[in-house]
Amino acid sequence: MQYATAAGIDEAGRGPLSGPVVAAAVILSYSKEIIGINDSKKLSEKKRESLFWEIIEDAKAIGVGIIGAEIIDEINILNASKLAMVRAVEDLNIAPSILLIDALTLPITGFKQIPIIKGDAKSASIAAASIIAKVTRDCIMKEYDTLYPLYGFSSHKGYGTKVHMENLKRFGPCAIHRKTFAPVSALLIR
Repeated sequence: MQYATAAGIDEAGRGPLSGPVVAAAVILSYSKEIIGINDSKKLSEKKRESLFWEIIEDAKAIGVGIIGAEIIDEINILNASKLAMVRAVEDLNIAPSILLIDALTLPITGFKQIPIIKGDAKSASIAAASIIAKVTRDCIMKEYDTLYPLYGFSSHKGYGTKVHMENLKRFGPCAIHRKTFAPVSALLIR
């Protein structure tokens, strides 16, 4: 009997005012139980990073898709999230037979798709994808912090925190800000 190969898919970075949206597709091997795997938003940064390396070590396959702010502004964040997810699936070195997706259906053919509301809390493979996507995005934002040190990206990861908003008003948007997001676009109108 042959079992279906399921890839869990999730994204990180839909809400921030800057930086990319990052998606991951993960096919777990289940060779060992990864204790503590959960929705990345419910984990501390330290726990996410620890689980990230366990998932990297245990997974049969991991794919990542990254869509930058410029494309997000062109096609909107929902479509950019879906595109990142499609790219993550295409990046897998094993073709899955089923896609378990956190609440979305993707514009991709050849796969059975199962959208699961709050999937990152219900499916280990979707939770694993959420962790891979979040840690990958956080690393990208830390790199951007070295390029654009005025904004504090390593601390807030591009989210609209008080500090980020103050720096955005003080220095104006930089190249990785999402120009179509209301707080940023309001500054561009002036």
